[in-house]
Amino acid sequence: MTRVEFTTEDDRITGFTVSGHSGYAEAGSDIVCAAVSAAVAMAEATINDVCGAKAKVRVKEEDARITLTLPTSCDEEESVQAVLSGMMLYLCSLRDEYPDNIEVLEV
Repeated sequence: MTRVEFTTEDDRITGFTVSGHSGYAEAGSDIVCAAVSAAVAMAEATINDVCGAKAKVRVKEEDARITLTLPTSCDEEESVQAVLSGMMLYLCSLRDEYPDNIEVLEV
């Protein structure tokens, strides 16, 4: 199962961690994994490359884990929060459709 944890402080999403394999299908054919991977890649690119937030990204391929952590503040805070909120809504929708393959938590 893929586990997505969004970290928050007050009403601010401060980052996320995505870990595990969805187990929906074999590697290379897993549509749940592909959807999650695309959402993560789009969010990271938008946050760092478009908004310039300079979020810290850590990838541990051996653990199938990626973590993104925002700096304490950034110039494009409203845009960054919109991206993360949209990502959360999208992944929650995916969870509702594939509850045995993905869980989404707010911690």
